[in-house]
Amino acid sequence: MNSGATLERVRVDIEARDRYRIMWLAGIRELDLTQHCLKTFAECDRYNINTKHSRQTLHLPAANPPTAWYLCALPIPWDWARNAHLAFEYTPGENWEGDALVRGLGVRLTNARPITGWGEHSIPHDAPKRNSRPHRTCRNWQFAWWLRTNRSIPDASALLAPAADEGGPEQLALP
Repeated sequence: MNSGATLERVRVDIEARDRYRIMWLAGIRELDLTQHCLKTFAECDRYNINTKHSRQTLHLPAANPPTAWYLCALPIPWDWARNAHLAFEYTPGENWEGDALVRGLGVRLTNARPITGWGEHSIPHDAPKRNSRPHRTCRNWQFAWWLRTNRSIPDASALLAPAADEGGPEQLALP
């Protein structure tokens, strides 16, 4: 991939126009489709974002990039329909600016582009846990299935996969 040229980092500029309880960015390398929410991305490079800052910039390494990055933010008060999500990938020379699925979280990407076209339709009809509402409605899990189908991203080792923590902040129950 690198023929001696300098790899350009990915720059992510975030502008939070609403208040968020949780906000994180994960560089996805492996999946655990037995989990939902952040735990779906079993092996990931995790970047915490300070929800107290309305504007911030992250610089992500271009060397050995993950298959994709995924930005997730849960608003205050929590409302599933207002959860912000943006999947994107390293693409040198490309830039993008827009909202992360919903208005309220603006993002500008440098050397990256969004990955679109995923959703509940990305989940195979015979997928285990498809009928589990927390899994089926989880946008992280929907995107993970898109990655499985379109990018052949590997499963995490069963021995290394973390145990389910249904009470953790990333595992919010739907009303």
